[in-house]
Parts: sequence; C-alpha cells; structure tokens
Amino acid sequence: MPLDPVKADILIGVAGPITGPNAAFGAQFQKGAEQAAADINAAGGINGQQIKLEIGDDVSDPKRGISVANKFVAAGVKYVVGHFNSSVTIPASKVYAENGVLVITPSGSNPRLTERGLWNTFRTCGRDDQQGKVAGDYLAAHFRDAKIAVVHDKTSYGQDVTNETKAALNANGVTEAMYEGINLGDKDFSALITKMKDAGVSVVYYGGQATEAGLIMRQLADEGLKAQFMSGDGSVSNELASIAGDAIDGMLMTYQPDLRKNPNAKELVKKFRAAGFEPEGYTLYSYAAMQIVAAAATKVGASDDAQKVAEAIKASGPWKTAIGEIGYDVKGDVTRPGYVIYKWRKDGAGSYSFVEEE
Repeated sequence: MPLDPVKADILIGVAGPITGPNAAFGAQFQKGAEQAAADINAAGGINGQQIKLEIGDDVSDPKRGISVANKFVAAGVKYVVGHFNSSVTIPASKVYAENGVLVITPSGSNPRLTERGLWNTFRTCGRDDQQGKVAGDYLAAHFRDAKIAVVHDKTSYGQDVTNETKAALNANGVTEAMYEGINLGDKDFSALITKMKDAGVSVVYYGGQATEAGLIMRQLADEGLKAQFMSGDGSVSNELASIAGDAIDGMLMTYQPDLRKNPNAKELVKKFRAAGFEPEGYTLYSYAAMQIVAAAATKVGASDDAQKVAEAIKASGPWKTAIGEIGYDVKGDVTRPGYVIYKWRKDGAGSYSFVEEE
C-alpha cells in the first residue's frame, strides 16, 4: 500500500508594524499569532496540515501594506492576521479580496473596513463608531462645562474614532472648543498647545497612536497646561507610559475589557508570561484570530478555499476562542463588541498601567 502523501504546510500571513514607531503593537500581533500557531500545530494542525507563518512588516504605512499584501499573494498565503492600522488594512484587504485571501484584523476598527461589502474582511475587535460613542458619552457626562479640544492624527483610524467621539459629544449638547489635526511623526506640538491655552482648554481628546499621544501629554505637562487627556485603543501599550512619563497619570482611555482578566484566558496568559512576554493590548486578539481561521477551515475541510472558510466564519459561529466565544454578522463584524473606560495609574511597584474605571 502506498504511503499517504505528505500534506503541504498551510501558509498564514501575519502583518503589522514589526518595526517603526508602532512596533510594540507589531510584537503583540506576532507573539499572539506565533503562540496560536504553535498550539494549533501541537494539536494536529488544520486538516492535517501544519501552520507556517509568513511575517510582513508594513511599518504602519499604507503603501508598504499593499507591498506586503502582494508578497503574501505571491507566496501562496490564503489567510492573513493583520494589519494593525485601519489605514493599512483597508487598501491591503482589497488586494486580498481580489486574490482569494481572507484577512482578519485584531485591531482595525474603522467601520469602512467591513462596510464595503467585501467577502474577505473580518476583525476580532469592535468598531470606532461603538468606541466613539462610549468616549463621547463619558466626556459629556463628566466634563460638560469644560473647554474640550478634539485632536486627531489624520489617519483612517484617528479621524474616524475622533469624529465618532465628536458626534456623540455633540449629540449630548456639548460643542468642542477646538478641532485640530496633527501629522504622524510630528514631535513638536508647541503650536497646538499654544492654541489650547488661548482657547482655555482643560480637556483633550486625541484620536491616534501611542507615540504622538505620549509626546502631546508630556509637552502639555512641560508647558504647564493641566488638562485631562483622553484617547482611544490606539494607546493600548505600555510604550505609552515610557514616552509620556509621569504626565500619563490619570489619562483616560477607551478599550475593550482587558482580556488578561478573562477566565478563559488564564492559562494562556500564564504561558505568555512564563515565556517572558506580557500579553497586553492585541496579543490575545491576534491569538483568537488564528483560532477562528483554524476552526472554520477545519469545519469546511478545505484549507485552501478561503471563500468557503469566510462563509463558515459568518454562518457557523460563535467560535470558541481563548478569549471566549466570538460570533460574526454578515459584514464580518463581531457580535459581542464592548468598550469600557480605563484610567492610567501608578501601581504598587511604581509603574504605570491602565485599570478599568468603576
């Protein structure tokens, strides 16, 4: 009797900012996906195939993201966990859709990603319109009489989450004192802070990434402007505290419930920590993305048919993952999104971390 042919590896791409100013998030993506692949492979893989990861560094740049997408397609990748930024995920997902590749982002929260009617787009996080409402409602409830500056970084994510927050704020009868945009990579915010001082600003909402958020907070403190700072889930990294220093104390942030505290993830969190990596931010969202792809591909018994897998993800959930059950609607959005308010505080060891507001 002839031996069964050895099945080829199944290639799964992991895309994000492996280098550059958002590399902390790229590390979360990569570590989460690598651990998931190792665990799935140890359990027998997907339909008898072992997962092999292809890593793509997009440096948070849309053009680089498209290059990564084309590289994955040429390599035979059928599934992608990524990208980090919505501004990168949106154009890259079109390349994937045209070439039979399914993409599931752990962090891309811009609603437009799943509103375009593409067959292949999914996320394990929530959407900016959900997050912005939580932020805007909170600001209106707690800072109704304050002069509020609304600032974004001009990216798809930053503008969208800021505009959704502004819309919720306005719907509550509060009008912002300022609405400004900064550029990614800016390091000197003195002109912006001068405008804030002139406008009598005492609250700043910022939609963007951790690097610029940290610099703005530090420079606000250096300029003597005591303002309550609030941002979105682009700031979910301990890198923020190293940039902002003590200016981070009391910062508010919207993010989904901390998955490290989820009972379903207890043993997995221990595994990451034993390996010397703190599974903060999107680490567990990346892990769950890999689990969903593997479970759906196993269910349809067709690892090389991403369209069948996409149909199964929408129709056959909810899917059991390390962070609980995740179900999908017809657009590719999760059916159990939720955002809460966090505050950054110094812990007993003298380090800053974020804790859920009561």
